[in-house]
Formats: sequence, structure tokens, C-alpha cells
Amino acid sequence: MELLTDRFGRVHDYIRISVTDRCNLRCVYCMPEEGLKFLPHDEVLQKDEIIDFMKVMVQFGIKKVRITGGEPLLRTDIVEIIRGISAIPEIEDIAVTTNAMYLAKKAEALKEAGLTRINVSLDSLHEDRFREITRGGRLQKVIDGLKKAEEVGLFPIKLNVVLIKGQNDDEILDFLEFTKDKDINIRFIEYMPIGHAGNSWKKKYLSLETIFEKCKEQGLEYEPIDTVKGNGPSENYRLKGAKGSFGLIHPVSSHFCDNCNRLRLTADGYIKACLYWDEELNIRPYIQKDPEELIRLVKQSIDNKPENHEMALKLQDEATSHKPTWRRMSQIGG
Repeated sequence: MELLTDRFGRVHDYIRISVTDRCNLRCVYCMPEEGLKFLPHDEVLQKDEIIDFMKVMVQFGIKKVRITGGEPLLRTDIVEIIRGISAIPEIEDIAVTTNAMYLAKKAEALKEAGLTRINVSLDSLHEDRFREITRGGRLQKVIDGLKKAEEVGLFPIKLNVVLIKGQNDDEILDFLEFTKDKDINIRFIEYMPIGHAGNSWKKKYLSLETIFEKCKEQGLEYEPIDTVKGNGPSENYRLKGAKGSFGLIHPVSSHFCDNCNRLRLTADGYIKACLYWDEELNIRPYIQKDPEELIRLVKQSIDNKPENHEMALKLQDEATSHKPTWRRMSQIGG
């Protein structure tokens, strides 16, 4: 089998597919308060296109899939999409990243369709603050969704916490405490400059070294672990005696590009080899009509993939070698 390998020897076996750019929330790091102009429905990849795309990609070593958005559970056919991908023999792992507003309602059907596991965005454990960060989210819906996911057996459950300076950084210890009695993985993620013009994002950025500093202040002992299932760049740890674990994803202060194995497909059918840079190629016209041209464009995207995304240079106000993406995080899928 020919594997999708770039100029730096990185083998790509994992793809993140955005199935919609629409979302029922307006999280501060993901979308502007006024929202965005969403794609017309006919410009969004259809169920059969997504499944046919994956049937081509598995022939080149792709075996792990994450379904993202926007909010993927807004798709009325999300269960059918999961079922169709799950039916492809080469697929080993299917995950979904969700805000969990509809998770309690759909978890059982998703599990039965073949979903392996979930990541849930949860940036605060306080109702009022959660509503502020998400601009309208209801924390209880997330809690209910997590309970249902656990009940139907969607493991491991991971919680994505974007650390926002001055907004939720005082909850670090609360999230760490959350791992003591629950078999759950809390993933702290640095605030990134995706889709942000200028340097305003820096006011909200906080290095994840803060997590270790908080542990030291409180005398919390932890150790590195490698037992958390997943495909992402998280460095994982466990507090002494805890059932769960916590992970650090620090794309800015310590980029994770060296072993990047990810491709991304946007909801409107563009392949992206790098989250941050603007290069993307339209493959939608070829998914069902010309698989050879489809894979040629995928390989071209990988061949053009830079060695790293250079967000750290952006933090230091230094020049970067490529143009950043115009898309907001909700339009890429993370």
C-alpha cells in the first residue's frame, strides 16, 4: 500500500472531516459574536460524498477519522455518516468533537452506528461563565450529554478546555480535581491565532506551563502516561491516585508539527494539510467523478505541507514564511 508521506517523512493516517460550518454556539475563540455567513446547504459536502471520499482515502493508509464542525451533531444525517464510514473495513477509529448540546439525545444512536469515542468542548465548570464563553451555551446539557455518553460506552471521554487568560485560568485546579474521581481526560489547549487579524489574541493567550505551576503551588504530584487512546498531539499526565488524566496541547509555545499525521477536509470540500496556513485545494469535484485526480490533489497538498506552522513566531511578532488561513476555527474544524 502506498502511504501518504510528506517531504519530512511524516506518514498521514488520520483525517479530520468538517461536516458543517454551522454551530448553535458562538464560542469566543472560535467565532465572532455576530456569527459568520454560513455556507449554503448545496455547498456543503453530502453524506455520500463524505463516505465515497473515505473509501478512496483508506486505499492510501488513512484509518482514523474525526468528525468535526462547526457543530457536527447539527447534521440531521450525522448518524448515517458515521454508519457509512464505520462500514469501511479499513477504518479503525471514528471520533466526534462536539459541544454536546445534542449529545444526550444522539449518543446511543451514534454508538450503535459505530462511533468509537467523543471529545466534548467544556471551557468552564461554572454555569454563568460557560454561558459567557460560549455566548449562550447551557452547562447542564453538557453534563447530561457526558452522562449519556458514559452510559452507552463511548470511551475514552475527553474534555477540551481552551485556556483563556483572565476568563477561565482560575479554574485549572477545578478541572484537575475533576480527574480524581472520573475516568476522563481533560485536555488543556492553548488559545491560537486562527482566523484572527492583528495581535488581539495575545491578550487571551496563556502558556500551558501554567498547569505545572499550579500543580507545584498546590503540591499535586503527577506523572507522564501513554495509555490515553487517541490520535492527537496531547502530552498526557495523571495526578497521583487519580482515576482520570489530563493532557496538554500547546501548538503555540511548543508546536506539535514534528509528528503531525493529520489532514483536514473542510465542509465545502477543500483539503488542508496544515491547520494554520491558508493553502487548501478543492477536491469536491473529483470525489465521485475522478478518484485519481482526487488523490493527486491530496498528494499535492501533502507535498506542499510546511515543516511547521510557525505560530510561535507569531507570538514573538516575527515574520512567518507562509500566509495564515482566512478561515475561523469553526470553518476548519480544529
